[in-house]
Amino acid sequence: MKIIVPIKQVPESSNVKMDPVTGTVIRAGIETVVNPLDLYALEAALRLKEQYGGTVTAVSMGPPQAMRVLKEAVSMGCDDAALISDRKFGGADTHATSYTLAQGIRAIGGVDIIITGERATDGDTAQVGPGIAAWLDMPLATYVSQIEGVKDNRIQVERLVEEGYQILSVPFPCLLSVVKAVAIPRLPTLQGKIRSMELAIPTYTADNMELNVEYLGLKGSPTKVVKIDTPKITRSGKIITANDDISLRAAVDELMNLLDAKGVLP
Repeated sequence: MKIIVPIKQVPESSNVKMDPVTGTVIRAGIETVVNPLDLYALEAALRLKEQYGGTVTAVSMGPPQAMRVLKEAVSMGCDDAALISDRKFGGADTHATSYTLAQGIRAIGGVDIIITGERATDGDTAQVGPGIAAWLDMPLATYVSQIEGVKDNRIQVERLVEEGYQILSVPFPCLLSVVKAVAIPRLPTLQGKIRSMELAIPTYTADNMELNVEYLGLKGSPTKVVKIDTPKITRSGKIITANDDISLRAAVDELMNLLDAKGVLP
């Protein structure tokens, strides 16, 4: 069984900045980490491998610096990894990103299960996983909260729905998009870190993948950010200092008057 886990290098939540011209995330010169929700997908894949055998391959699309998150995935237990990187892929929206990742997965070949995190913290769309499944024309299960087992080239999963949960039996090859409840991610091991330093990770570019250039990068993205606004949070209020019984009673009276004026009191 061959499992592929697409992972993403994202800025730390406190460091997210947007380019006002292109409307894309500025990634140069900022601290990045593995998308936290992708760690749950990695753990789900590693548990399947431990139970049923096979291999786990981590795949990331991004600049050369994304090699760092792939090595982290290897240090957690992935067998190998692949980087999809080319300047032609820059500025891609979810449509172009899912296409490029799907073509990279085609180039790797032989996949039985693709497992993705629910969403990326820098985009928050939850569209790339389903997009990959659409480009590869494979069955998809989203919001998977539990993987129950594998039998007869099918995987049984439990997925969250508004009314509770749904049990599905999904044939191979397929894509699962998992939520946090699926597993608790493990930590990298020392042996894994040593192996990640020694492992040669291949890079797939526009030159060694079968690609339609109309679907690549910023030019191949049908969605565009036309304007970026930073919300301004304004809070108007009044501070009342109560130092004694008289000022305390005055503060309480003023508070009650304020609540009454806002219609909060019955």
